[in-house]
Amino acid sequence: MNAAVSSADPVPGDGFVLRRWRRDDLDSLVAHAHDEQVSRATSDRFPYPYTREDGERFLAGEVVDLNASVFAIVVDGRAVGGIGARPGSGERAHSAEFGYWLGRRLWGAGLMTRVVAAYAPWAMRELSLYRLYATVLDHNPASARVLLKNGFDEEGAQRCAVYKRGQLHDLRVFAKVRRSLDDAT
Repeated sequence: MNAAVSSADPVPGDGFVLRRWRRDDLDSLVAHAHDEQVSRATSDRFPYPYTREDGERFLAGEVVDLNASVFAIVVDGRAVGGIGARPGSGERAHSAEFGYWLGRRLWGAGLMTRVVAAYAPWAMRELSLYRLYATVLDHNPASARVLLKNGFDEEGAQRCAVYKRGQLHDLRVFAKVRRSLDDAT
């Protein structure tokens, strides 16, 4: 299985478009990513403070593989967040972990629920996945609700899994599966 996206075409959604990141997204990326509240629920690959240099490194593909299924969430022509999946390898090649983030100014309006509703079936189809999963820090119930609203099941928690900013956290695990690649996602 090739983890690269098979199509460069944007994925349209209700009030947004998912498309490849571009170098001209730098100002918007930094404006939305440089927020302690945004970064507190992401991996440490997403630093705070988020500087122009961090954005340049990201857009150069030094943080994640931007040739894979990693997209900017675009609203009104500006990148306001991101979503992406990291497929497994070997016997886990038909499973992928995915994650997302959104600029705080857009929280609370259902945007990320709509983004995941568009992205999850696209990723399962394009990447030939049987399983798509995400982990959510215990202090992020909004992200858990996004996944539950999109048909992900909570499978349990990885206890004491993350030490972030001086605190120990559990990771809640959510997954969407299909038994056959012919089944609907």
